[in-house]
Amino acid sequence: MNAPRLPADRLMFRKPIAEILSDLSRPIPERLLEKRTQGNQTLTYVPWHHAARLLDFYAPGWEGQVTEIKQVANYVVVTYQITIHAAEGAFSRQATGQESLEGKTFGDCVCNAEAQAFKRACAKWGLGLDLYDS
Repeated sequence: MNAPRLPADRLMFRKPIAEILSDLSRPIPERLLEKRTQGNQTLTYVPWHHAARLLDFYAPGWEGQVTEIKQVANYVVVTYQITIHAAEGAFSRQATGQESLEGKTFGDCVCNAEAQAFKRACAKWGLGLDLYDS
């Protein structure tokens, strides 16, 4: 989905969307990745704050926002949208994250669901997508 085009005087500061997608699809440097154990598996992931910095670097001027928070059964579900401004215009992708309202959680369940939704939206842009392959 694309939004209205940027004014001509702002286009010179924007990279083409193909270049941004290529940059975001690069493997994330090992030093920015963390590991956690879930069940009997060790998962490698990028913390949300590193993902935000990578977006700042590869897609300057990106915008993000929570578009919906709702409760589904015993879960809070957050929808997060990332908009990237490119030479051709503005493009948005969104994803959801969820967190249980019951049981042991680290931190606030809405914040956790938002972080998950943000990282999933980043993956829809290609950022960290290679981590899902392993």
